[in-house]
Amino acid sequence: MLKWSLNIIFVLIAIGSIAQKTKVTGVVVDASNGDTLPFVNIYFLDTKIGTTSNLEGAYVLESYYASDTLVASFVGYKTFKQRITQDKTQEVIIKMQPALEDLPELVVLPNDENPAHPILRKIIKNKEINNREKLDFYEYEVYNKIELDLNNITEEFTQSKAFRKFDFIFDNVDTTADKAYLPVFMSESISDFYYRKSPKSEKEYIKATKVSGVDNESVSQFTGDMYQKVNVYENFLPVFGKNFVSPISDRGLNYYKYYLIDSMFVGKYWCYEMQFIPKRKGELTVEGTMWVNDTTYAIKYIEGKISKDANINFVNELTVSQTFEQVQDEVWMLTKDELLVDFEVADKAMGFYGRKTTSYKDFKINDPKDADFYSGVENIFVSDSAQDYSEDFWVDNRHEELTENQEGVYKMIDTLENLPIINTYIDFIQTVTTGYWVIKKVEIGPLYSSWSYNDVEGNRFRFGMRTSNDFSKMIELSGYGAYGLLDKEFKYGAGTRFFITKKPRRLVQLVYKHDVEQVGISSNAYNNTSIVTFMRRNPYNKLVFNTEYRVNYFREWFPGFSSELLLRNSTFRPLGITTFNALNGDGTISPQVSLTATEVAFNTRFAYNEEFLSGEFERISLGTKFPILSVTYTYGIPNLLGSKYEYHKARLSFQHKIPMGIFGTFKYQFEVGKIFGKAPYPLLEVHNGNETWNYNETAFNMMNILEFVSDEYVSFKAHQHFDGLFLNKIPLLRKLMWREVVTVTGVYGRLSQHNINLMELPDYTSTLQQKPYLEMAAGIENIFKFLRVDVLWRMTYLDNEYEGIKVSRIGLRGKLQFDF
Repeated sequence: MLKWSLNIIFVLIAIGSIAQKTKVTGVVVDASNGDTLPFVNIYFLDTKIGTTSNLEGAYVLESYYASDTLVASFVGYKTFKQRITQDKTQEVIIKMQPALEDLPELVVLPNDENPAHPILRKIIKNKEINNREKLDFYEYEVYNKIELDLNNITEEFTQSKAFRKFDFIFDNVDTTADKAYLPVFMSESISDFYYRKSPKSEKEYIKATKVSGVDNESVSQFTGDMYQKVNVYENFLPVFGKNFVSPISDRGLNYYKYYLIDSMFVGKYWCYEMQFIPKRKGELTVEGTMWVNDTTYAIKYIEGKISKDANINFVNELTVSQTFEQVQDEVWMLTKDELLVDFEVADKAMGFYGRKTTSYKDFKINDPKDADFYSGVENIFVSDSAQDYSEDFWVDNRHEELTENQEGVYKMIDTLENLPIINTYIDFIQTVTTGYWVIKKVEIGPLYSSWSYNDVEGNRFRFGMRTSNDFSKMIELSGYGAYGLLDKEFKYGAGTRFFITKKPRRLVQLVYKHDVEQVGISSNAYNNTSIVTFMRRNPYNKLVFNTEYRVNYFREWFPGFSSELLLRNSTFRPLGITTFNALNGDGTISPQVSLTATEVAFNTRFAYNEEFLSGEFERISLGTKFPILSVTYTYGIPNLLGSKYEYHKARLSFQHKIPMGIFGTFKYQFEVGKIFGKAPYPLLEVHNGNETWNYNETAFNMMNILEFVSDEYVSFKAHQHFDGLFLNKIPLLRKLMWREVVTVTGVYGRLSQHNINLMELPDYTSTLQQKPYLEMAAGIENIFKFLRVDVLWRMTYLDNEYEGIKVSRIGLRGKLQFDF
């Protein structure tokens, strides 16, 4: 028995000594110049065991079944062969000889074309045929799954005292990836999507949605398919507001190098395997692989990730993969779409993964519904019962099963919401971002306005509060009090806003206030905060005491189209250096203690396909790719509540944000206004100046407050954000990820004689009768990822003075801004 056992042991040892692994590592270079070569095919002779070199030309090839010869092949180069030692680890530097080196000396042959280029040209030629947007009609069912995971989970974090009683939540930590991660958010949705080409219409009906820890319809609609499309057949891929050049862009050869790697069956389709890498560093490009059908030149599968040195913030890695199937002759449809984003605020700090997995099925092609079905501007509909489905429904209807970790997320979120440390963290973030400190049913703030300073009030202290969402999600009550140590006068205000309905959005607001304001800045824009106090360039002394009663009614007719009706009575009392001197017919002046205006205003705003992220009362516009049009009419009512002025104001504004591909983004705003009737200068168009060091895109940054007034005017603002187009070409500056921006702004206006004769203009105020006001700026964005600095030039009205000093011709402004 012992002998038998020893024999077995010796046999196993012998087998182990025989079955040693052969491992070859090294780098592939061009023998003529030493440049590394990516995507070179490397394999063991007479086997199917092989690999390709990576972007740096490095490779690793290992196997128990290696032959004694290493082979490397690449288009345009001679085949490389070298004997190796089996069952050993060794390094081989592969030096590829260009194929033309052996040609007879005087024979001139045309350069061989990269075999990937003809295929690329055919892909581009057939893009319109293979793009699903060519179809007149299509529909499908879509399943969308979104997951957020905390990553870089360290042992110190999991063993923190704060989690000692709740360490079971780390049972869901996945350590199989490069970074350990903990799933903390999950959403799923199932919807039906309908498309009509002309006139273009897209409708999505979200049938079922499941969102962990969130009960908000605005979040539910973002779980669908409408907001998350990346179409590889377009020339540019919009990701986080940046326009990445598509690998199959019409101008792809200007931005990418392409390599034909292999051809093989992918499913039932014979496909070419092509790899693409960026030509230059720092550009908004991707690198990866695509499989292209050899007959239709449609994309069968594509996978790419953004370049490591792409000029984008807070994204450590972003990978996109898309799978297509031919559902009919000449009809290829996207069947699976996967996105992984690794967000990282700081190196080695805790960040998070964002994952989106979308699958499509039950396609119907060119099977239209009635025309009425596609009509209407609203394009996303969430079923009233979307969140009411049981787990059994999801088991039967989701397109793919959840992983064990994902199944645990829904249960874990309920636990996390009751975790003290999590609630403390959420409360801290909310306080920092909103300025309000939540204490159960009450919010204290805004904290940033607790102290400020101006020449009239001196040190000003303010205390405000409002009800929280725990009090009500339909009505909000608010109030504040303030006191200045210099003027020793109390200021105060109170208000309420309440919903009549949330869908459609109908909101009523009532406001009363008795407080100090800056002349020339609307009550909504006046921001008397601690931060503004430190950012001022000039004293804030052009002030008024405003006693105001206001009622607003807001109605959203459909997403992107809204109207607002406002009734307001305001009494202004001059403070600081502000004067209200009425002009008499004999040329004398009569100082006015106050002036009163009663107004009714109506505003309509249209922003087609505008997207919002909504809270209960506040909401943030995520913008639209279409122009935004706003029309406002205001009537000054005489002899009502102390008012004695009658006038009509009409204002039209037009703004648009236009993606410019590699040239960045162009934003412009155009506005025209006219005031009919008689009104004193505080009620006219006081052009928006800026007396702080902070750059304000909505203001004229080299213009002082109340420097110009008009009763008819036209203004424009144009901003070109180049997103690093030029600085990315400079090696040393490329690493800084700075981005260029240039701006031109101007306004031209007039002031009617009857308004000039109504009230004396202050010494520091004039009109724009002579010529337009113009200023230009050139700046750098993304300094340290959050700072913008602009140098500005004032082009006209250079002789204007303020307190005996001429206005500055050149200025420097800064701004904190966070952007991808």
